[in-house]
Amino acid sequence: MIRKISLYYSYLLILGSVGMTVWGLAGFTEYLFGITVIIPLQNPNFPAGTQFIHWLLITLSGTVFLYGYFTRWPYTPNVKLVIYACLSTMCFIQTFDFMTREDRYISYALEVTNYIVVSIYLFKSKLMQERFNRT
Repeated sequence: MIRKISLYYSYLLILGSVGMTVWGLAGFTEYLFGITVIIPLQNPNFPAGTQFIHWLLITLSGTVFLYGYFTRWPYTPNVKLVIYACLSTMCFIQTFDFMTREDRYISYALEVTNYIVVSIYLFKSKLMQERFNRT
């Protein structure tokens, strides 16, 4: 039963990684070429350099997991942890320096909580340890 839940959670991570990759590429397309793919994604409050790093980290987050999962790359959990640390730092700067939404602090807390939960899963789940040959 636990293995089945873990497998479904891994599928959710794949789906989320596809979403992150698409979102990151759409953000880059808008950032670099001014072409809005679906909806406007740039935050006018963010400096250009911050926007670039934002889209780079989001794209890397998705593509690293997809690459790692499907190739069984053993460094996937480690690299994801580094990317999550970078994303958390970038989001901290965005939240506390540039964002104006009322719910920004709650959003930041939820985002960091998600990074922690996924990281624990990648390092501690038996299924992920087997997947990335870390047993």
